[in-house]
Amino acid sequence: MPRKILKVQPITIPEAKSILESLGEENLDQFQRRSLDYASKMSYLKSDTARRLLEELKTEGILDEEESVQLVNIMPRSIEEIRAILGGGRKIIETTKLEKILKILDKYRENY
Repeated sequence: MPRKILKVQPITIPEAKSILESLGEENLDQFQRRSLDYASKMSYLKSDTARRLLEELKTEGILDEEESVQLVNIMPRSIEEIRAILGGGRKIIETTKLEKILKILDKYRENY
């Protein structure tokens, strides 16, 4: 039976990890188990912290949701890394705004 996509919403890796964990590992198929393993290794934040960071990045109005999700997933440590992540976009972001983004990321950064 075909499935109908109702809504497409990008989520962070920590949020994906939380969703997969809530299903219970015994209920996961092979692909979901691999996804959970990847998410466990690549999650730099807790799910609720990642959501708060994502919301704060979006409220700044500098980035769209997809760009914000990528920054939360990667958690870059320098302006150059942020530029590399956002480099594929068509817009040029001023250094002062990149510094503001980095300051927000540093505020939420956990020890990893």
